[in-house]
Amino acid sequence: MQEQNPIVLMNFSGIYREEEFWKNRQVSWIELQDVCGTNCYCDEEAIAEINKRTENYPTAGIHFIDSGNYHYMTRLWLTRMDQPFCLLVYDNHTDMQSPAFGGILSCGGWIAAALEELENLKYVILVGPDEAAYEQVDENLKDRVIFLSREKLQVMNDEERNWFLRETVSEVCNWRKSEGLQEDAEKFLPLYISVDKDVLCTEDAQTTWSQGDMRLTTLVSGVQTVLECAKESSGKIAGVDICGEADVEAVHENESNDYANEKLLEVFEGLFGKSDCE
Repeated sequence: MQEQNPIVLMNFSGIYREEEFWKNRQVSWIELQDVCGTNCYCDEEAIAEINKRTENYPTAGIHFIDSGNYHYMTRLWLTRMDQPFCLLVYDNHTDMQSPAFGGILSCGGWIAAALEELENLKYVILVGPDEAAYEQVDENLKDRVIFLSREKLQVMNDEERNWFLRETVSEVCNWRKSEGLQEDAEKFLPLYISVDKDVLCTEDAQTTWSQGDMRLTTLVSGVQTVLECAKESSGKIAGVDICGEADVEAVHENESNDYANEKLLEVFEGLFGKSDCE
C-alpha cells in the first residue's frame, strides 16, 4: 500500500475548503463531490466508487467525513476490520433506524447495518441520543449496545461521565490491567471511535441535523479519557472519524465547527503514524 498521511479529508460537499484546521498539516484529500448517490443515502454504485477511491487508505487513520449526511462512511471504514473490535460513537441520533428504501445504506441506519452485517463488531458504545429515540431501536440490536443517554449525561459531571467511559471501554474491549501475559494481551479488542458533532450544543457546532447539548470541553475530556485508558492498558485505537459539518450554503456559521475540528484533531493527532497507513 502506498504511503498515506494519517489525516484524511473526504470531500463530499466542499465544506472543508472553507475551514482552516487542516491547512498547516499534511493531509490526504479524497475527492468525492462528483460521485452521485451519496447524500444521506449511499447506493451500491456509489459504494463501489467510494471503495475504489479509498482502497489505498486503511482504517487506521483520522478520517474527516464531512457532514452528518455522510456518517454512513463509518460503516464502510469498518468493513476493513479483519479482527474482532468494538465501536464508540458520539451522536445525537441512534443511527439505528430501519432503512426507508429497501436496505440502502443510510446516515440514519448505518450502526444497525454494521451490527447486522459485520461479524467482527462485538459491541457498540453509543453516547448522546435521547431515551425516547433509543426506545424505537429494534430490540434485537440492543444486546450488543451499551447506551448512555442525553438525559443521563445532563445529570452527570465530567468525572462521572469519564468514569463510565473508562469502565465501559475497559470491560467490552478487555482492557483490564493484567500481569502482562501475552495471552491476556491477545484478548484485547481494538476500539474504533466515531464522533458526530451534532452531539454538541449549538454554541459549539453548527450541523445539518438536530443537536444535543454537550459542550466541546466535555467531548474532548471524554475522548482523552478513552485514549488514556488505551495507553495505560496497551489497548489499540483502530481508527477515528469525525463528521458534523455545516451545509456549504451556511458556511458563515461554520467557525465553531472549524474550532471543534481543531480541538478534536489535537487530541487524536499522533495516534497513527505513516507506518500505520502503509
